[in-house]
Amino acid sequence: MYKKNVIWLASYPKSGNTWFRVFLTNLLSESEKAANINDLTETSISSSRKIFDEYTGLSSSELTFEEIDQLRPDVYRMQSQESVELLFKKVHDKFYWINECQTLFPKEISKGVIYFIRNPLDILVSFAYHSSKPVKDMIHSLNNPDFAFCKTKDKLQNQLRQIIGTWSEHVKSWTEQTEIPVHIMRYEDMINDTFKSFQKAVHFIHIEKTESQIKDAIQKSDFSVLSNQEKESGFKEKMIKSTSFFRKGKIGDWKNHLDKKMVNEIIENHSDVMRKFGYIDSNNKPIY
Repeated sequence: MYKKNVIWLASYPKSGNTWFRVFLTNLLSESEKAANINDLTETSISSSRKIFDEYTGLSSSELTFEEIDQLRPDVYRMQSQESVELLFKKVHDKFYWINECQTLFPKEISKGVIYFIRNPLDILVSFAYHSSKPVKDMIHSLNNPDFAFCKTKDKLQNQLRQIIGTWSEHVKSWTEQTEIPVHIMRYEDMINDTFKSFQKAVHFIHIEKTESQIKDAIQKSDFSVLSNQEKESGFKEKMIKSTSFFRKGKIGDWKNHLDKKMVNEIIENHSDVMRKFGYIDSNNKPIY
């Protein structure tokens, strides 16, 4: 008998996932000090190669991507069985079926998914900075159905391959699937009405916490706190070439970096999903 005790924290990269993970760590901690950004053990990454190898007893470097995908659900089931508490797993993979009967993320152990969504125009700028790549390269990534992390075999990455796809495909894969209950968090709401947005997520997870506990965890997870921690001790999830992980986190920063052609290319490729989630109006004009 499986326990439904896994909460997937899913997002396209640079959409607020890490911020919420820090918040959760602070919320679940009994310490008066703010959680260390390099010790987010409460919310481990689902694509960890080290964890996969430990649980399967195999060397993932000797397996194909497809063979690894077939085994990943079993790793999650084993982790679920071992955990006496809720298990939070960070995910950048899109939601997909690995065969006719099985999704990458097993329904039978899943209590729910929190899906973080952000204006793709702001993602574009943040992701380009994070990856130390030109904005035009990141436009291709957001529009590329074959976009994936760690998909090359020429060097061994510390994470397994993660199929991401286009921004719209990623959003739709998680928000339109019916296997696992989903709660959607817009990054813009996380910024503009932080308490209400985070409180709704806590209620969705069914964690018993008071308003003051939620507010305290939010305060300990403030962007300035995270940025200062990174300046002092670095952040192990930052890409090597990137200057910092916690940069600005502001809404509408794309206006300072993107020209009209770039904006139009993103809107043309993602208008349906952008309109659905309130990022453009009926005339395809940006709202944020």
